[in-house]
Amino acid sequence: MSQPDDAIRVSDAERDEVLKELGDNAAVGRLTLDELEERSGKVLAAKTRGELAEITRDLPGGEVAAAPSAAVDTRSPVHWMIAILGGSHRRGRFRTAGAVNAVAFMGGDEIDLRDAEIEGGELLLNSICIMGGHNIYVPESVEVDMSGVNIMGGNQEHGRMSRPRRGAPVIRIRTFNLMGGVNIYHLPAEARGVSLSEARRLAKRAERGQLPAAGN
Repeated sequence: MSQPDDAIRVSDAERDEVLKELGDNAAVGRLTLDELEERSGKVLAAKTRGELAEITRDLPGGEVAAAPSAAVDTRSPVHWMIAILGGSHRRGRFRTAGAVNAVAFMGGDEIDLRDAEIEGGELLLNSICIMGGHNIYVPESVEVDMSGVNIMGGNQEHGRMSRPRRGAPVIRIRTFNLMGGVNIYHLPAEARGVSLSEARRLAKRAERGQLPAAGN
């Protein structure tokens, strides 16, 4: 007697195909960064075709996912975040396309990228901090590439420095700090949906090895 199709165990190639499908859907705004990483984690842990099918059940597949939507997204992507003598919070769902410029002068931003829609799977974040700073929050499974110039300031990374998953979105952070700096919080899965203060606490717990390793 043959097995039901849903019960057949999946190969790495099948997992990679579903990861690409998720990435295509995220690139056109159907999934936020956190939703993409949550589902991708389930894909990597899936053992059967039925489990894979459930992960993408509410998404169009194949070429439909990558094709332009018939309904044009009229929301403008965010390109600037400016904090002068104060601060702001960028939270919730928002679009990014290409580059975001974040400027802090004697102030700072809380930049939460968990619910960002990142077109094309890559974001360039240009951060300028003059006597101020930014806190930037990203899932720990994405790739972060950071470089920049520091004058009487600097950058700090908090969280578990684990290897990004294969095919993960890339966040490129370019900084210029003058008596200021950037804190990057690499958030574990446990930080999904929680407040920023709790997310910071969980990132530091993961950094100290007080949370289960990713995938366990």
